[in-house]
Amino acid sequence: MLGAFANAFRTPDLRKKLLFVLLIVTIFRLGSQVPTPGVHVANVQACISQLEEGGLYSLINLFSGGALLQLTIFALGIMPYITASIILQLLVVVIPRLEALKKEGQAGQAKITQYTRYLTLGLAVLQATGIVALARNKALLQGCDRDLLHDNGTATFLVMVITMTAGTAVIMWLGELITDRGIGNGMSILIFTQVVATFPASLWSVQTSKGWVTFAIVMVIGLILVAAVIFIEQAQRRIPVQYARRMVGRKMFGGNSTYIPLKVNQAGIIPVIFASSLLYLPAMAVQFNPDSANPVLDFIGTYLVGGDHPLYMAAYFLLIIFFTYFYVSITFNPVEVADNMKKYGGFIPGIRAGKPTEDYLSYVLSRITFPGALYLGLISLVPLVAFAMIQANQNFPFGGTSILIMVGVALDTVKQIESQLQQRNYEGFLR
Repeated sequence: MLGAFANAFRTPDLRKKLLFVLLIVTIFRLGSQVPTPGVHVANVQACISQLEEGGLYSLINLFSGGALLQLTIFALGIMPYITASIILQLLVVVIPRLEALKKEGQAGQAKITQYTRYLTLGLAVLQATGIVALARNKALLQGCDRDLLHDNGTATFLVMVITMTAGTAVIMWLGELITDRGIGNGMSILIFTQVVATFPASLWSVQTSKGWVTFAIVMVIGLILVAAVIFIEQAQRRIPVQYARRMVGRKMFGGNSTYIPLKVNQAGIIPVIFASSLLYLPAMAVQFNPDSANPVLDFIGTYLVGGDHPLYMAAYFLLIIFFTYFYVSITFNPVEVADNMKKYGGFIPGIRAGKPTEDYLSYVLSRITFPGALYLGLISLVPLVAFAMIQANQNFPFGGTSILIMVGVALDTVKQIESQLQQRNYEGFLR
């Protein structure tokens, strides 16, 4: 692997791309440390030092690399773009106009990307408004009564909202720069950067609070989890497809064999984000009505907020399984795949074209989605179980969203670097 890294930096154009990615990542992390105008930095740091992490904004804080609670110019992180992308993917299935744009190829995809940018800015304004309002009312950092802002006036409020929204626009631009001029998907690398930024602190907090024995156990469990995640993320069911020979003019086309790769984790990390976001809604209702005597809110506050209750874990697990099936059903359409195969003379050996192919693809997809859904649910329960057993931080380093992002993005980036090396007759990372 060290030789592969040396070969990567020995190639001039590949070296430029890697150094460019490192430069963008450095700028990104610097922006995550610059406070928004109007923030009382000393009070914010004092509140964070006595804060027990987790709770309502733990997922957004994870995707911002800890910048959310520090109220920096990149406080919103990549979360508005992720949310906008998910919403557009869902709307493509519902709105015929967007579905037609998707079928137009590169031009249609460019329009959908533009719509995603506009929606990202709109969501950024809403999120920034909510976060600044909570900071002004001393409700952002629970259990801290210090003033987080120098001034609670309207001017400061507007400046902070505009600055955070502009920061989100800059993050989108940086991600697109990496995609165009660097290696890998820009947005994925920025998400990876933010998650990794909080990883050492989360890992070391286990040692400082629980000692070296627990730290060693966590490291061993973490290595096992990483190996399991790599195995599942690489696993796929390959459905063979044969294309019939056809004569076009005087030339013979077709006759080749290929396959349809169906990944075990076809949905990626999206179901975890959906389930987490849905479970934050009752927690938000409790936070905005802390002194209410409503029995429903009391039930939610007891069972669906802490994260260490078995009922919360069960609801979280079942929601992940539901959203896995839901997301796979809207992103992979067996009818469309079967029609395209029939149009171009393709067929699955032993399966007739048309409706039988559609039924076969649906059957295989449902069978392979079940272990993928169980895998996502079990991995996501790791930080909750750790929190319940050893009272660890809810942003547990080896679990849930963080490990899925780190391993998935790292594998994808390494594959792209490897393909670049193989084009230049160098050995890749995986020998």
